[in-house]
Parts: sequence; C-alpha cells; structure tokens
Amino acid sequence: MGIGKYIKEIGRGKDGARALTREQAADLFGQVLDGAVTDLEVGAFCLAMRIKGETAEEMAGFLDATHQRLQHIPASDKPVVVIPTYNGARKLPVLTPLLALLLAREGLPVLVHGTATESNRVLTSEVLLALGIPAQTAINSIAPGTLAFVPTGLLNVGLQRLLDVRRVVGLRNPAHSLVKLMNPCAGKSLLVTSYTHPEYAVSMAETLALMQSNALLLRGTEGESVADARRTPKMQGFVHGQSIALQEHQGGSLATLPELPQSIDATSTANYIRQVLDGKQPVPTPIAQQVAHILHMVASL
Repeated sequence: MGIGKYIKEIGRGKDGARALTREQAADLFGQVLDGAVTDLEVGAFCLAMRIKGETAEEMAGFLDATHQRLQHIPASDKPVVVIPTYNGARKLPVLTPLLALLLAREGLPVLVHGTATESNRVLTSEVLLALGIPAQTAINSIAPGTLAFVPTGLLNVGLQRLLDVRRVVGLRNPAHSLVKLMNPCAGKSLLVTSYTHPEYAVSMAETLALMQSNALLLRGTEGESVADARRTPKMQGFVHGQSIALQEHQGGSLATLPELPQSIDATSTANYIRQVLDGKQPVPTPIAQQVAHILHMVASL
C-alpha cells in the first residue's frame, strides 16, 4: 500500500503540513510497525513528523495501531503499575528502579518496559540487573508484589525498529513519545509517565484524555517517570481519561535534601536503592509522595 499519500500531507513543512485524522494516523503507523513500507518512507515519516509535531489525535491513532499489535501482559489479580523507562541517567542517579520496587513492596504487580534510546547514559535495566533483576525473555503475567522488566522488542519488534531509527538519523520520532503513553497490559492497570518540557505536559494530557487512560503524569527526572528526589513536582492523575489534580509544583529544593550517591553508575545506584529498601536511608520525600498517589489511584480502579 505505502504511506506516500500521508507523507504528502504531513511533509509540507511546519506551516504547510496538515494533521492526519486518528484513523489515518492508525493506518500509517500500523504499516510502519508491520514493516510494510520502505526504509525511505520510514525516514520521510520520521523527519516530517519531527518538523510538524504530533497532534493528540495523531498520537491517539499511533497508539491505536500499537495496542493492536503489542504482545500484551496478561491480567493480574491486582492492577498492574506500568512504568516506561527510555531515558536513563545523565547527571542524577536513575531511581526508576527504586520507585518500582517500593510499589512492588506494597503488593502491586509492576511492569517496567524500555530500551536504550540514549548513548552514554546509565539505564534502568542496568541498575535492575545490578539488583539481581534481569530482563524478561518471554511475556508472562506479573504476580502481585513482583517487578518485571520487559524489553520493548519483546512487546513489538516493529516498535523497537522504529526507536532504533534515531541511531541512524540522530533525531527523535513519534515512537519516542508513544512508548511513554502506551499500555501493554490486558487487564486493569495504571500508567506512570512523565514529560521533559512543559509543552509536552499539555500534549500528553490531551492524548491521555483521548485514550481514556488511567495514568499519573508528572515532570520526571531527566525524562524518567520518577519524581526528582530533590524537589516536589506537579502530579496530575487521569481516571478513564478524566483529569484529577493530585499535587501542585512546589518551587525550589526541599529543606532537607536526600544523601544521593555521588556516582550515577549502576552499581552505586543499586547500592543506594538497597540502603533505602533496608531502611538505612530514608525514602526521598518526593518519591514517597509519588508512591502514595499511585497507591491511592490504584485503589480507585
């Protein structure tokens, strides 16, 4: 079939490009995921969308196509908490594993999914491995009180392939936003996701509403879906797409800062997480607040 007719619409430049309908976006993205288009068409799609930017309707269409093709995580006895991890640590220790393990300790099944999209960053998967939690090699249900890390390629090979385009062209594409909004679970679940820049807070909120998602949205730490341990971020909830104000942003740093590890390597970060879980270090207040909000939202599902 090809996607040339769609590229003509979205590829007219920032001012001349036309937005696709949700149905058109789903058709386009489905062909890309299925590998039914040429590498040239994939590159044209990625560059056109990078210049134009995605509308909420287009992202909803991309998500529709993705959800139809994902290897879904079977339903659990309790709602699964879904945490995407695609950025890793650049300046601060990546504490996504701490958030996930605190939630698992509360008896929840926790799915962490991701892949490396940044070079020279410490990844959540590396910290989890240092904690003795390797990546899954098959799709299985997640028992309450446990954490599973599932590589993106296991959920959908075409999605992994699209994320890897960045290594060739050096630019993000819609897949990098999509993976933070998708939900691979078949049963009840709560997505915990984040944005890096304020404008993404608006677009992601619009998409979560369109998708009628159950989610917690916050400005994360270096693109990760965990609260910055040093300050209190705004947190916004969504229940079946309806927005709920959970917590307002508080300017400045906390009065008492946590003793974070000086090094951000996987071993140092894993050692710090063990100390927190063992009670030798306090849980950073913003992360404790995030855990409390998630528990409250899960109880309402």
